[in-house]
Amino acid sequence: MASPTSTNPAHAHFESFLQAQLCQDVLNSFQGLCKALELEPAGGLSQYHKIKTQLNYWSAKSLWAKLDKRAGQPVYQQGRACTSTKCLVVGAGPCGLRAAVELALLGARVVLVEKRTKFSRHNVLHLWPFTIHDLRALGAKKFYGRFCTGTLDHISIRQLQLLLLKVALLLGVEIHWGVTFTGLQPPPKKGSGWRAQLQPNPSAQLANYEFDVLISAAGGKFVPEGFTVREMRGKLAIGITANFVNGRTAEETQVPEISGVARIYNQSFFQSLLKATGIDLENIVYYKDDTHYFVMTAKKQCLLRLGVLRQDWPDTDRLLGRANVVPEALQRFARAAADFATHGKLGKLEFAQDAHGQPDISAFDFTSMMRAESSARVQEKHGARLLLGLVGDCLVEPFWPLGTGVARGFLAAFDAAWMVKRWAEGAEPLEVLAERESLYQLLSQTSPENMHRNVAQYGLDPATRYPNLNLRAVTPSQVQDLYDMVAKEPVRRKNDKTDAGKLTTESAGTQEELLRWCQEQTAGYPGVHVTDLSSSWADGLALCALVHRLRPGLLEPSELQGLGALEVTAWALRMAEHELGITPVLSAQAVVAGSDPLGLIAYLSHFHSAFKSTLHNPGPVSKGSPGTSSAILFLGKMQRTLQRTRAQENGEDVGGKKRRLEAEAETPSTEEPPVPEPGVPLTPPSQHQEAAAGDLCALCGEHLYILERLCVDGRFFHRSCFRCHACEATLWLGDYGQHPGDGHFYCLQHLPQPGHKEDGSDRGPESQELPTPDENSKPSGLTPLAAQEGASPVPRPSQPARRLIRLSSPERQRLSSLNLTPDPEMAPPPKPPRSCSTLARQALEGSFMGWGVPAESPQGHVCFFSAQFLW
Repeated sequence: MASPTSTNPAHAHFESFLQAQLCQDVLNSFQGLCKALELEPAGGLSQYHKIKTQLNYWSAKSLWAKLDKRAGQPVYQQGRACTSTKCLVVGAGPCGLRAAVELALLGARVVLVEKRTKFSRHNVLHLWPFTIHDLRALGAKKFYGRFCTGTLDHISIRQLQLLLLKVALLLGVEIHWGVTFTGLQPPPKKGSGWRAQLQPNPSAQLANYEFDVLISAAGGKFVPEGFTVREMRGKLAIGITANFVNGRTAEETQVPEISGVARIYNQSFFQSLLKATGIDLENIVYYKDDTHYFVMTAKKQCLLRLGVLRQDWPDTDRLLGRANVVPEALQRFARAAADFATHGKLGKLEFAQDAHGQPDISAFDFTSMMRAESSARVQEKHGARLLLGLVGDCLVEPFWPLGTGVARGFLAAFDAAWMVKRWAEGAEPLEVLAERESLYQLLSQTSPENMHRNVAQYGLDPATRYPNLNLRAVTPSQVQDLYDMVAKEPVRRKNDKTDAGKLTTESAGTQEELLRWCQEQTAGYPGVHVTDLSSSWADGLALCALVHRLRPGLLEPSELQGLGALEVTAWALRMAEHELGITPVLSAQAVVAGSDPLGLIAYLSHFHSAFKSTLHNPGPVSKGSPGTSSAILFLGKMQRTLQRTRAQENGEDVGGKKRRLEAEAETPSTEEPPVPEPGVPLTPPSQHQEAAAGDLCALCGEHLYILERLCVDGRFFHRSCFRCHACEATLWLGDYGQHPGDGHFYCLQHLPQPGHKEDGSDRGPESQELPTPDENSKPSGLTPLAAQEGASPVPRPSQPARRLIRLSSPERQRLSSLNLTPDPEMAPPPKPPRSCSTLARQALEGSFMGWGVPAESPQGHVCFFSAQFLW
């Protein structure tokens, strides 16, 4: 209360403001304070300086000192860092209010809207050391005297919201209660700005408020349009939270808290609980704040046995839905567990009331967490740019057993405010987004142990919080898909022609733009109606139209009459590859069946790139021409999502193929990998095969994703599988050949010549082709081993196949530098025998040497020596 000797009404309002415990009381007392000082509330940071100057009150001086110290940090530039920035913050949760405070300290105009009219969440939050220090630096002890006294490291959500609300009001944040944000209203014309769609009846001033930054902290159930959110779900774990009335009696004060008891560490406690009450738990936590807060993990079978759940359902939402939970049984369950854990010292446990006047107890699956794939976006229309950012549960929902929610929420609020500062400094939008996504990658890895130890140095600058910070972990080119041009229309000059070949320099960064471009290129062709990027291409006519648009002399549309869809599509793919240099990434069957829309998008992006290249460099399109960078980014993002989806459908990890390969490497096998039989060339899939065959590698048979797909003569391979059959070197387009006899692919160095026959079924390892240096570095005198196959009339016994070893470039250079040319005057070393029959043959030949039996060529020994060295 105010000092007894004080007669200044502003002092009394200030004391009421400090002690207020209800949201409406805080607002009323602050309005009374501003009225007594003849100030208009929500006047920005300048309002804080006016209040501090006019309120000459001893009780406020300690609070001013703390806020001045925070605002005096160089990063805020004395409140002038973002003076021309207008921000809208959605949600008055702890993270939304903390972000609003930082934006106000930067000097921005901050408007906050909250759909609730009171703070009623009693759940208790665990605080990291840096959050405790941060809140103390904002005057938390002045607003809430019991804040983290002694060894306490937690606070209720309601109390945290109240103290942050008071700080935000003092710093000039404009707050509107009972207002729901429903969406964005783009600028209707050039020169206007972005506005918010609000319900139910916002004031005219709020409805006409134009802003250039939107920070959403509205919780996990509301994410602004444009953001993609994915669910992370683990094995079912049912959490139960319960809040009981805290009467603050002497007996209740003496009851010790339970920071966390788990079954694996105290089995006797949980066995006693089960025996006494029939309740089977995995862990239990008890914190004491405004309420007695209990949170526990219960086993599903126990809840079914005690009648808390009516029926067992495989679907989690249905299992824990309101219709399947018995409220009275749930309350008995929580009350019995809390009473046993505290040895009955809390007396009669009465439930606190939630926002709807019901007992504050709930059951939920805490392993289901939502996480946004990106933390920020930029939208632009009519030249007006809007920066959007996510914080709090809107960005990533916490895993409550770890106690990371509010700490990482504050870190995200700091990172979002830093992003706004960089935005106000005039940094390029893609650079701002790249920095923000680089920080977002660190968020899930943070813990008190891997952050800077000196929490007193923490500030808005990320370098003060994150060790080993790399703000370029994500590059601007990787975030192009986060920049949206709303209803973007290409601007044409008066002398521009409407020819479809004249492309704008804007890249096809989204599906809509690529579709629009395809529609422009195929317009006017008979029978071609492109309405999407899947079924519209099934008849092949649209692909032929693109080929004809790029190279009109290749065909006439009348030539396609009477052909089937598969024939037309195969012809278009073949012409695009051979005549235009556009390598296919999917089969004709997949195009006709529409089974690979992602592959079709990738393929069409190559056409877009080919059109662009012809504008500057007429002539054939170079092979392997890449698609536009934005299309590649878009496809890469879709590829990761598709891999996760397919892996889940197949019951695999996301690693999929990699995991199988690692398992095969760890488990040695005596069997050789399946190899096509000699003389039976691989044939492309027939028309009657499934279209999904294009998703399998023609060599290994494993699943084939777009980004690792290589097309050769209508067949698809992994890039890692497309190797020389002899030396296993990676083959490149234009540097390989296929043997017509066995159907295998070879590098040009090892490609068998016409008429050369191989029989690898019973040859020994010494007769197999080995990797050799290139032609320029090969020592003279070396002859291929295959040339000696017919030298010996004695058949060699079959030997177990040996694995070929490829030499690296330094090893080949070292081998070529060795002087392996034999001295004609020196006898070569004898060749070791391979079998008893060979030994007898050599002895017999040696005994008849000089009797008309020719001596063995020394080159053969030298070749064998080199083979042993290679082996």
